[in-house]
Amino acid sequence: MKKLDRRLVFGLIAVVALIALTLFVAPRSNRLTSGSTFNRSPDGYGAWYAYMQRQGKPVQRWRKTVSELERSIAGTGNTMIQIDPTQSRAYAQDDWIQRGNTWIIVGRNLPVTEAGFSTQHQSDQGAVKIETARRLQQAQGTTELLGDQFGSIVWEEEKGKGRVIYVGTPFIAANAYQDEPGNFPFFAQLATRYGQKVWVDEYLHGYRDQSEEAGVRTRNWGDYLMDTPLAVLFLQTIVVMLVLIWAKNRRFGQPQPLETPRTNDSQAYTEALAGVLYKAGRSEFVVDVVGREERLQIQRLLGIGGALLDRDALMSAWIEQTGRSASELEPLFSSQRLSEQDLRKWLTQVREIKQHLPNVTFSKNARRS
Repeated sequence: MKKLDRRLVFGLIAVVALIALTLFVAPRSNRLTSGSTFNRSPDGYGAWYAYMQRQGKPVQRWRKTVSELERSIAGTGNTMIQIDPTQSRAYAQDDWIQRGNTWIIVGRNLPVTEAGFSTQHQSDQGAVKIETARRLQQAQGTTELLGDQFGSIVWEEEKGKGRVIYVGTPFIAANAYQDEPGNFPFFAQLATRYGQKVWVDEYLHGYRDQSEEAGVRTRNWGDYLMDTPLAVLFLQTIVVMLVLIWAKNRRFGQPQPLETPRTNDSQAYTEALAGVLYKAGRSEFVVDVVGREERLQIQRLLGIGGALLDRDALMSAWIEQTGRSASELEPLFSSQRLSEQDLRKWLTQVREIKQHLPNVTFSKNARRS
């Protein structure tokens, strides 16, 4: 693959991963505050909350878990509203309801009918605009509060001395509908239908009081990971695996062939020959070849070049220039088979002979100076 093509492919992978992460992560963070009375966006309920304040029917914000209701909100005639477009976190407290309280769940997953998506419905508070084709059909034990021939949009179900009210659309009184004549008044009448104390659950939208925040801070990293959306981690894992598979688990770029180390033919031949001679036990061949080469080097150091001298001529030159005994050169003329230990001694004797040569002595003195 060419360099330009690789950059194009990696660029496309990065763009796709960025788009996918945006689609998975951004909507998730928006959904958390959708339906919150703190939210001023079109899907929030901030305008309806302000409307209730102006009407003299203040709504209180609940910022604790619903399990705290039994201890915090005692008695009857109370109303709890949960606005949950995700339809995954809202649930009712049956004991609290059966004692004589009302629970309103805004947003239910209903089947799609043949009703039009945008419809107007008359109520005692005015025309209510509904934008959904989902309806509740043929539900026993329920009372319809708003609906049409296709089914119920708002209905209630009695539980003990209390009741649960369901709203099919999660945006019946959202900020986007504040200009409609009947939406805000209808939902206000629904909230105060059976009592004057109205609460809106903001805990499920991420808002907590100080005591709850302190409890959140004591959570460990394991609790945090459990609350982290696994879809993002799963998507990132898939992207990384695709990149590794495409790259065949190596660095990006053209594969580089391994360089074969160059061999020294002379060294390889010498080592191979030495191995053969060692296995064959032919030490006399080594003594003969090495002895001849050492005699040539001694001749050069004595200043005698040319062809290899015979025994007597080399010994005479040795005595004349070094003043040492001719018997010291005897090992160089040996051609007998030696054991491995004797061969090592022979090589040591050859090295000692060369230490007495004039040129060798000069070289040592020059290095000392």
